[in-house]
Amino acid sequence: MIDPEKLMRLAIEKAREGLDAGQSPFGCAIARGDELLAVEHNTVVASIDITAHAEVNALRVACKNADAIILADCVVATTCEPCPMCMAALHWARVSRVYYGASIADAEEAGFNELQVPAADVLKIGRSKVILEANLLSDECRELFQLWKQRPDKVVY
Repeated sequence: MIDPEKLMRLAIEKAREGLDAGQSPFGCAIARGDELLAVEHNTVVASIDITAHAEVNALRVACKNADAIILADCVVATTCEPCPMCMAALHWARVSRVYYGASIADAEEAGFNELQVPAADVLKIGRSKVILEANLLSDECRELFQLWKQRPDKVVY
């Protein structure tokens, strides 16, 4: 199994690539056992698609690579707490575990228009079996917001 910290470091690196491409500071990696299925960043601005969050992009690639819509036994590392849309998508894909670094509050503090619905609440209300684990490499993940805030070309949404 790919170590969750290693998986998060891949997500962080992908988020940095996204920042370099003018995107926002979010990255996500998905693995099944030792197989890396996807590592993607947010492409909302580039694709002009408000749903093109890192988790959604990673799920699309992982599902294609797995040739399946159900990603049971998959582990996800995402640089920020999943928004309600992303948490629902991860639930529907039936991933087993989601690790995240920064919080929704961190994203809002950076200027993003966040819904203040914690991912844990989405899972609880939906009676989901997905296991959610917070604060994996959270300082490194929060640093992505600082890098983003320094960009003169950043797009706030």
